[in-house]
Amino acid sequence: MSQHTPSHNVIVQIKVKLLGVMKPPVWRQLQLRADTRLDQLHEIIQAALGWENYHMHVFSFGDEKFGVPDPELGFRDERQVTLGELIDVGARFRYTYDFGDDWQHEILVEDLLDPEPETHYPVLVAAKGACPPEDCGSAWGYANLKDILANPSHDEHQEMLEWLGLNDASDFDLAAVPTKDTDYKLALSSAIR
Repeated sequence: MSQHTPSHNVIVQIKVKLLGVMKPPVWRQLQLRADTRLDQLHEIIQAALGWENYHMHVFSFGDEKFGVPDPELGFRDERQVTLGELIDVGARFRYTYDFGDDWQHEILVEDLLDPEPETHYPVLVAAKGACPPEDCGSAWGYANLKDILANPSHDEHQEMLEWLGLNDASDFDLAAVPTKDTDYKLALSSAIR
């Protein structure tokens, strides 16, 4: 655990990488306040990646697991701990979203910074790769979906286009990072404090 006191005056820069997804990889670099609670970090990650927040999640710091309190799952209450209480520069931890599809994200703490006076945190600093669609069946299912869309003669090609609400497979841009609504969603995630 960190020896830092969570503070409004410390900004944490993190890189959130979706594991198991390549060509292109999917990651987001974010800056947020060290006093951000883990339940708020969950909302920030959902907004930054483009997940739709349909499923359960958990943060794993070694053997410690934080999530929505549930006696059956044994998670510690994510509302009772801040990011700054758990990390130092160079720390890595996991965020798992959707226990069925098991989307694993590695989070690397890249830096601790002084806040910029005119910046409203959290902010998306950099991004790469489109987030997979919800419920597509994990990294394996996403790879299969990409293969189906790339092959117009595949039996499921039209069905997958309809499921995604697309007219043409060329509309499925793997590299596109939809930033149009991201700033708004990040602002909303910080407003729930």
